[in-house]
Amino acid sequence: MKKILFVLLLAVGASTMLTSCREKSGVEKAADSVEDAADDAGDAVEDAVD
Repeated sequence: MKKILFVLLLAVGASTMLTSCREKSGVEKAADSVEDAADDAGDAVEDAVD
């Protein structure tokens, strides 16, 4: 009985870890926007120094 339960839990865990979302969440989109803005600001500073 324990072996069946273990295999079932392992299968459920593996299926949840191996599936992915195609859509980004709002937090991920916001983080990407902040990262892009920081990169743009860094590039602008480097260009100003040159």
